[in-house]
Amino acid sequence: MRVRFRGITVREALLLRGPAGWGEFSPFVEYDDAEASSWLAAGIEAAWLGPPDPVRASVEINATVPAVPASEAAEVLARFPGARTAKVKVAEPGQSLREDIERVEAVRGLVDTVRVDANGGWSVDEAVAAINALGELEYVEQPCATVDELAQVRRRVATPIAADESIRKADDPLRVVAADAADIAVVKVAPLGGMRRVLELAEQIPLPVVVSSALDTAVGISAGIATAAALPALDHACGLGTGALFVNDVTSRPPVPVDSELRPTTVDVDNPPLAPPDRQQWWIDRLARCHALLAAR
Repeated sequence: MRVRFRGITVREALLLRGPAGWGEFSPFVEYDDAEASSWLAAGIEAAWLGPPDPVRASVEINATVPAVPASEAAEVLARFPGARTAKVKVAEPGQSLREDIERVEAVRGLVDTVRVDANGGWSVDEAVAAINALGELEYVEQPCATVDELAQVRRRVATPIAADESIRKADDPLRVVAADAADIAVVKVAPLGGMRRVLELAEQIPLPVVVSSALDTAVGISAGIATAAALPALDHACGLGTGALFVNDVTSRPPVPVDSELRPTTVDVDNPPLAPPDRQQWWIDRLARCHALLAAR
């Protein structure tokens, strides 16, 4: 990673090759096997079934700004040339609201549209105070951890609320709709079990959908682009530009945005950086356990 993001500086993934191409299995290391098995289902789908048919030729993406000092925001945005929308991480543990405000203001001075992502880091009162202090935003993603808290915040602010973890980590991803807790649904291919599962869910959720990365390698990003390209409607830029946060990827030719848009593409894995043998075995053992869970379903 170029900078620490989501608490990590190295991203680990296991890649699968099947008759339709490459798939990715990259649940974060702290996830248990039950949660990680959905990521495996997504990887198998990509490698054995391939992408769904697209309905658009390209997908607009947003820049992603980690919880860096405001003085570093321009350097981060320079990795997303032409981006018209930026998602800024806020509510980082150990940082203050003042730091969030300064970071957002620095980004707002360089990009037309700004959205923020709190990853559930605020209480209801903290979220309301922060949203009012951050100024005009396209939306606030997952300001609080629970669906009930999202609903409370949504009733108290004018800024649209987006749900991420409340959809991809929920036993019932439609509960956020029933609770009238969000204006926008953020969906991620791997955690939700695959491209086709996301398309099915999008049909059931009567909200605008944003497809975002789960900090995927180029293989996972290609699945996200394919999903966004197949959605019947796509009104917002998608969070699929996170490859710019990597120093190294699994291919020498990762998807590269043109005028802040990515086109569906096939990724050819070539000379990826390999983990030490003991770490490879850790992933193979995890793969076997998760595959057994999928088979039992």
